[in-house]
Amino acid sequence: MILDDGGDLTHWMYKKYPNVFKKIRGIVEESVTGVHRLYQLSKAGKLCVPAMNVNDSVTKQKFDNLYCCRESILDGLKRTTDVMFGGKQVVVCGYGEVGKGCCAALKALGAIVYVTEIDPICALQACMDGFRVVKLNEVIRQVDVIITCTGNKNVVTRDQLDRMKNGSIVCNMGHSNTEIDVASLRTTELTWERVRSQVDHIIWPDGKRVILLAEGRLLNLSCSTVPTFVLSITATTQALALIELYNAPEGRYKQDVYLLPKKMGEDTYI
Repeated sequence: MILDDGGDLTHWMYKKYPNVFKKIRGIVEESVTGVHRLYQLSKAGKLCVPAMNVNDSVTKQKFDNLYCCRESILDGLKRTTDVMFGGKQVVVCGYGEVGKGCCAALKALGAIVYVTEIDPICALQACMDGFRVVKLNEVIRQVDVIITCTGNKNVVTRDQLDRMKNGSIVCNMGHSNTEIDVASLRTTELTWERVRSQVDHIIWPDGKRVILLAEGRLLNLSCSTVPTFVLSITATTQALALIELYNAPEGRYKQDVYLLPKKMGEDTYI
């Protein structure tokens, strides 16, 4: 069995050891990005074992992506920056489950929250929840904090980082370390100053500083604690999915991506 988070292990196995898949019974994936990768493999006809999409089970999606991020975003930001959020202008890139949790927490503290979103339904949800939906370039010069939650790559580019104001905070709650173009900041013209664990000041030649958290990696995993209840819910859901795929009679699951059966998601919480 493969138990994956982000699709990285599955992708690595396909690339390095494709013959091993002859012995593998199935894949269990828990992240938005990893599930997206599995659907891409399935559509291309390259998925050679059954895969279980744990991310979209109700227990995982709500407790881990929505409720946990609603708590850990503030925990991570407070631990690293000690910043006061009342009146601060914050842009949250992406209004999926993670983005919804982040926006709810920041709004509750009195921050002025903007949302960027390319999906029209998610953009409508953000609007109906009382957030102003904008393009990042429209607000890049005025916001105090940028939080990425898209599962995509290069959401915040070097050009946008160049235009951010002095003292701005940039962090990632989305996928891995791909959302912020950190590689473009590692040049001789910019100076990196480590001010505390997981906190770097990136200094431009004119003296402007941008505060980068966890070097662009996931803020909630690098800078905050995750409630034990959330961890237990996620781990239990994954374990049940592994057991289901392993014990399933031959022919029940074909070479495709499956949602966790609803009854199994209910059993996770019970």
